Amino acid sequence: MAAGRRGAGLRLCATVFLLDMAFCKGFVEDLDESFKDNRKDDIWLVDFYAPWCGHCKKLEPIWNEVGLEMKSIGSPVKVGKMDATSYSSIASEFGVRGYPTIKLLKGDLAYNYRGPRTKDDIIEFAHRVSGALIRPLPSQQMFEHVQKRHRVFFVYIGGESPLKEKYIDAASELIVYTYFFSASEEVVPEYVTLKEMPAVLVFKDETYFVYDEYEDGDLSSWINRERFQNYLTMDGFLLYELGDTGKLVAIAVIDEKNTSVEHTRLKSIIQEVARDYRDQFHRDFQFGHMDGNDYINTLLMDELKVPTVVVLNTSNQQYFLLDRQIKNAEDMVQFINNILDGTVESIFKSSPLMGCFLFGLPLGVISIMCYGIYTADTDGGYVEERYEVSKSEIESQEPTEESKEQEPRSADVLVPTVQGPKDVLEKKKD
Repeated sequence: MAAGRRGAGLRLCATVFLLDMAFCKGFVEDLDESFKDNRKDDIWLVDFYAPWCGHCKKLEPIWNEVGLEMKSIGSPVKVGKMDATSYSSIASEFGVRGYPTIKLLKGDLAYNYRGPRTKDDIIEFAHRVSGALIRPLPSQQMFEHVQKRHRVFFVYIGGESPLKEKYIDAASELIVYTYFFSASEEVVPEYVTLKEMPAVLVFKDETYFVYDEYEDGDLSSWINRERFQNYLTMDGFLLYELGDTGKLVAIAVIDEKNTSVEHTRLKSIIQEVARDYRDQFHRDFQFGHMDGNDYINTLLMDELKVPTVVVLNTSNQQYFLLDRQIKNAEDMVQFINNILDGTVESIFKSSPLMGCFLFGLPLGVISIMCYGIYTADTDGGYVEERYEVSKSEIESQEPTEESKEQEPRSADVLVPTVQGPKDVLEKKKD
């Protein structure tokens, strides 16, 4: 009898689950060929998928949750999905090169999403990109609210100027990554000191940095470098993103489950340097820690022991290993200074794999590369879990079972290239 009640309970749970899934699906529109002509009156968040794609299937329940939440909060963004194999010509016009591909379509603009495939991250992207490009901050109260809500954001202070035009141009490229605001000098906190106006500032890590054209160069490049917090928990996705900054990345490679003094000490030292020396190093360095050495060993084609510290050079495919024992923050600072002045060149090693990881190769094709076949995601995204397709495959019918996960033919092989931030925004004209 008890077994019967358990069976009934399981059936009830399964029924409730299926009803919940059906309910969520009701807020995601299935799009067809009419979408091309009807979409411009609305803002759309669209998942371009293939029915046979395993990672598309993993995304489906998350996508249904996105549709439900966007509807429940009254968002103006409509959520849809399109079978890119059935409507391949439309998918091709929107630049779909792999599955799944997520895009926010706003007027003539198509914004590509390249973040983690979680409900919260996707919704945050939709809110940021669907709103105003430059959001005004009319009061100190609003400024304080933004500071509490966002870990990193940029602010233009001043009136009309050539710098503002550059700021708008940079925002149009990088809105997919971060928030852009404008304010008058009276609105910013009293602790902010400006030598001249107009100015562009980044607020992060409980402080701020002012853009200096002489020191920092191109505004868009500076924003792309400064859009990260100074200290991060590193993973493959973040390293891929940091590859576009040109910064050196100092990483404590540790076992987070290991509470021994040596593991916690190295992490604390990197955190201390990131915090106490940020004015000195923030232009050139990014800091963080990584749990375990499996990823980093594959990346560097080396055998690093845990715990240790490694410094990756994202601009030239090389890295530095420790040549001394790091006992405190001062030792780490000295090591960093020696890297900057070139006195540790003797342990400067080159890793061809790192260039592919950081400059365009999806992680999923590294095994192919080891056999001498190089390919790249020319759309510039982090596509560890995407099926890449050639143009001929997009325009043809759905692949057969044997060809679903077939690697690119020799005619489709591409040389790895560095993808700039402009690739995340495409002008779409119907």
